[in-house]
Amino acid sequence: MFNLLADSAQWTSIVPIIVIVVILIAFFVWSFLSQRKKQKAFNDTVNSIKPGSKVKTIGGIVGEVVEVNEGEGTFVLKTGDSQGNCSYMKFDKQAIYQTDATPAPAESKAEEAPVVEEPAQAEAPADEAPAEEAEKTEEKSEDENK
Repeated sequence: MFNLLADSAQWTSIVPIIVIVVILIAFFVWSFLSQRKKQKAFNDTVNSIKPGSKVKTIGGIVGEVVEVNEGEGTFVLKTGDSQGNCSYMKFDKQAIYQTDATPAPAESKAEEAPVVEEPAQAEAPADEAPAEEAEKTEEKSEDENK
C-alpha cells in the first residue's frame, strides 16, 4: 500500500516539469514561425523596389531609387539637397531599412479562384425584357403625341 503512494508521488513531481517543457517548446516554435513570417514579408518588400521608390538605408541615408540590379542584388540611390546638388550611391538591397515600395499581391491566389461565366442564353431574356418595356413606353408617348 505504501508503495502505491510512493509511485503516485513520483508522477506528481514529473507532470509539472513536462508541462513546462511543452510550454517552452511551443513558445520557441511560435517565435520561430513568427520571425520567419516577418522576414518573408520584409524580403518581399525589398524585392519590390523599383526606380522611383523612396528608400531609407540602415545608415540613415534617404533618397530615391534610380536603378535596380537584380543580378547583383544592388540598387543606386539618388540623394541631394533642395538646390539640385545630387549624388548617386550604390547599395546592397540588404541595406534597406524602410521603403515606400509595396509588394505586388500574390498571383497564385488570383489564379486559384476560377471565374464562372454565365451562359449567354440566360442574359438574352433579361436584355429583351427592358427592350420590350422601352418599346411600350415609346408607343405610349407616340399615342399621347397624336
